[in-house]
Amino acid sequence: MFDGYDSCSEDTSSSSSSEESEEEVAPLPSSLPIIKNNGQVYTYPDGKSGMATCEMCGMVGVRDAFYSKTKRFCSVSCSRSYSSNSKKASILARLQGKPPTKKAKVLQKQPLVAKLAAYAQYQATLQNQAKTKAAVPVEGFSWGNYINSNSFTAAPVTCFKHAPMGMCWGDISEGVRVEVPNTDCSLPTKVFWIAGIVKLAGYNALLRYEGFENDSSLDFWCNVCGSDIHPVGWCATSGKPLVPPRTIQHKYTNWKAFLVKRLTGAKTLPPDFSQKVSESMQYPFKTSMRVEVVDKTHLCRTRVAVVESVIGGRLRLVYEESEDKTDDFWCHMYSPLIHHIGWSRSIGHRFKRSDITKKQDGHFDAPPHLFMRVKEVDAAGEWFKEGMKLEAIDPLNLSAICVATIRKVLADGYLMIGIDGSEAADGSDWFCYHASSPSIFPVGFCEINMIELTPPRGYAKLPFKWFDYLRETDSIAAPVKLFNKEVPNHGFHVGMKLEAVDLMEPRLVCVATVTRIIHRLLRIHFDGWEDEYDQWVDCESPDLYPVGWCQLTGYQLQPPAPQSSRDSQSSSSKQKKKAKSQQYKGHKKMTSLQLKEELLDGEEYSFLQGASDQESNGSASYYIKQEP
Repeated sequence: MFDGYDSCSEDTSSSSSSEESEEEVAPLPSSLPIIKNNGQVYTYPDGKSGMATCEMCGMVGVRDAFYSKTKRFCSVSCSRSYSSNSKKASILARLQGKPPTKKAKVLQKQPLVAKLAAYAQYQATLQNQAKTKAAVPVEGFSWGNYINSNSFTAAPVTCFKHAPMGMCWGDISEGVRVEVPNTDCSLPTKVFWIAGIVKLAGYNALLRYEGFENDSSLDFWCNVCGSDIHPVGWCATSGKPLVPPRTIQHKYTNWKAFLVKRLTGAKTLPPDFSQKVSESMQYPFKTSMRVEVVDKTHLCRTRVAVVESVIGGRLRLVYEESEDKTDDFWCHMYSPLIHHIGWSRSIGHRFKRSDITKKQDGHFDAPPHLFMRVKEVDAAGEWFKEGMKLEAIDPLNLSAICVATIRKVLADGYLMIGIDGSEAADGSDWFCYHASSPSIFPVGFCEINMIELTPPRGYAKLPFKWFDYLRETDSIAAPVKLFNKEVPNHGFHVGMKLEAVDLMEPRLVCVATVTRIIHRLLRIHFDGWEDEYDQWVDCESPDLYPVGWCQLTGYQLQPPAPQSSRDSQSSSSKQKKKAKSQQYKGHKKMTSLQLKEELLDGEEYSFLQGASDQESNGSASYYIKQEP
């Protein structure tokens, strides 16, 4: 292992290591296909520094008892053997659970009672982690079949920094070896075998049992972060048997030698991969916390809501005045729509006071440090002013970028934006965007990027020209330099599959595809639905997730709509048109349990794609010059 991964070579080692390797590779009888784990595992309780795994032999022990400052090896012997590139013995030791004799002296200093207590504690920790990672299947839909049958590609986990393992996915790729349950076996007990990753799709991996070579007949999909995938060596330390699949059992008589040869130079998951998954799925928000969140019936104000549940970092918020707890709102804990108690007053944002005069028992305010911080801005010099024009994603119809106006300048860089031609007289549909928000753009953004700009409702002078509109309304455009022009190297490409929240019905997470990329702006299409349901989303939006996220977290995934539903929605949208609602819902997709119900209709906005898309991860110059 090197830097957390098992990397093996076939170089010669010291004489003692060579003798040990030759002894362990002795042929096994052909009638005994099971590689038994007859070694012992020594572990000790350590509340401060925890456990460690030797990178040479796979021994699990107390971290403080390990050798060297980095605690990578359990003894001087392992450190020297590792340095001399003796890796065959390492593979055999991990497969068979045989700790080298010298390091036993180091790890056997604790009393037997301590060993037994630590081992019990270690097993309990593994069981708790398995419960935390329990995968939830989606009835009637399989990402694996969907990707295989259409040769789709999925966005890599590294594109989603807010998702579990998004910041520590590491070098997991095709060719990595893991230990998984052997389903091609007639034994009554659960046994395991080694498999290699053939293809990655988000969290999901297409696996092939070692020994099948180019035979894909038993390939299967599995969530890499699930409880049934382990690094090579896990069976040895856990006392689980490695059994070759029945289909290929006859191919070799010495499976031990076969594995040593195949695993030499291979990579596996880090020893602490399971722990990292568990840690990345711990969320700071807890039930009964109070927050301020946008009022879905009046976007211009916020209300107090209480965290009812937390699933995968997504919060179900129930407005505080809802007695039956049905008036709720879903969002991610990093959403710009939620804030700490007192935020509205601090920046001058409208706020609906609750009829509840005091907190209910058990409710408490969420600490301010839990919320996503916005970029600091300098409003002392040239800054946004009321009446300035710009382009903005319509929060009531996320498929459209519209002509908009700054209606009010708040503190700390926040702006109240109104969509020209469709504003309510009382300003109840104004929406709060921060000056650094990737959802607002300078005048001309759509034109230079070949996106159709939605003109003000009722504006007759078409095609829309900004120069004429600014002159007719006697207004000015917001200065280009005030907008956020940072474009991260996000890694998305057109055609990539992912799981995305329908922000018009934010309780739904759906099968989706990236169809356009304009620098940091992504056009998200929901598979099986009309293009009018598409949404513009930022590449760093916390409402986008890797393939397999729903299965990992236990959230319900909405599969692509069947043909009958698509026909229904198409005819329905052509026959009916209604005025845009002020509620934070637009075109509403039906869930898998509502496909027979009538679709809710919203106002239609057509979207015409430009002749070409700018698929750039760099910060190219994409603003046109403002005309005087």
